[in-house]
Amino acid sequence: MRVGSGVALAIAFAAFAGPGAAAQDPLARYRQVSRVLVLSAPDAGDRRLVAQRATIAAARAGLSERDLVVVEAVGGGGDAEAIRRRLGLPADAFRAVLVGKDGGVKITEPEPIAPQRLFSTIDAMPMRRDEMRRQR
Repeated sequence: MRVGSGVALAIAFAAFAGPGAAAQDPLARYRQVSRVLVLSAPDAGDRRLVAQRATIAAARAGLSERDLVVVEAVGGGGDAEAIRRRLGLPADAFRAVLVGKDGGVKITEPEPIAPQRLFSTIDAMPMRRDEMRRQR
């Protein structure tokens, strides 16, 4: 997934699942399939959003290996609002949120999350440990 395409994903999800499903849980599509890093910011120029995008872009292989996708809730559109509502995030501040395959929030930070922290958190999850055992 191309970093920065999260809003397009949310729109695609809304079209796929129907209008009611997206409003209820815009991240439901990923449950049991992918872990999600949600990047929420008031606008695309937010310095923390720009920094998080850069660190994620540099760690693409680690994201793919861990089934981690990036979804953005930027600005004030309906999709961004639905994601923020689902996660209880403010519209006027940056937040980075790691959501597990089970749909539960694992990390919420007001600053960018270092890829190593994301990866170590994911690698400690029981589902990820099972995945790593099966890959051996």
